[in-house]
Amino acid sequence: MKAIVVTDQAAGTAGMTLTERPEPEPAINDAVVQIHASGFVPTEMEWPSTWTDRLKRDRTPSIPGHELAGVVTALGYGTAGLSVGQRVFGLTDWHRDGTLAEYAAVEARNLAPLPGDVDFTVGASLPISGLTAWQGLFEHGHLQAGQSVLAHGAAGAVGTMVTQLAREAGAYVIGTGRAADRQKALDFGAMEFVDLDNDTLEDVGEVDLVFDVIGGDTQKRSAPLIRAGGILVTVVGPPEARPTHGQAIDFVVESDRAQLGEIVQRVRDGRLRTNIGNVATLDDAVTALNPTERRQGKTIIRVRP
Repeated sequence: MKAIVVTDQAAGTAGMTLTERPEPEPAINDAVVQIHASGFVPTEMEWPSTWTDRLKRDRTPSIPGHELAGVVTALGYGTAGLSVGQRVFGLTDWHRDGTLAEYAAVEARNLAPLPGDVDFTVGASLPISGLTAWQGLFEHGHLQAGQSVLAHGAAGAVGTMVTQLAREAGAYVIGTGRAADRQKALDFGAMEFVDLDNDTLEDVGEVDLVFDVIGGDTQKRSAPLIRAGGILVTVVGPPEARPTHGQAIDFVVESDRAQLGEIVQRVRDGRLRTNIGNVATLDDAVTALNPTERRQGKTIIRVRP
């Protein structure tokens, strides 16, 4: 099968190559999925799991990409809850070969049914962005109606999901980003926007929840804005700053079939829009994943027409 592989951590995405790899075999409780579309997160090149297995052994050449939408073609021994020919989408294990390929072996529990009226390209854009937003807001942030959310990177793939889900839950959302992001953040539901280069972040006043996808100085300036009992949720590693009278929580997104079902249902009924930027073929994936300009939305690799 055709697949994108990486072998050199120092080279990052520039070291990607399109090559032939053996088709995967399903292990116990696995499904093999014929991939129609794949999502990719640029920071994967910095994750240890891209390069080593759980015992810290080198696992290159490895196939990156962890979001997929496709069709089940084979089931491993004991696999339940899925059937051959079923449309699915989901999130693959960090330490296994990923989804920038024609096929991937995935634990069945990490997959959810993809309704027939949702395009594979849309399905592949949902798992990491949607689950990160859902888990950060509701599992870790305990968001309630009437609370306020400061959503950093509000025009990004995760930020647009955070904004929409928080608004639906009855929160007041303040988005942040660069000046060029203002209209997009507002279009996705932010009620206010802070240009981090030119506006004063502190002018937003106190908020109940900060959803941080940036870290660094932005996180440090955000922590004092959290009111008593509030929460700073971050996905960029252990918090460098903590609110005086609140909590700071970092987390790594996990696959969850029920949550994927909630997310895709919202897409179907128009409550949730995806933020897809460039869509490229597998043959053009190396170029698409090494853009010369700033990414606008999520890059999706369409493996099959």
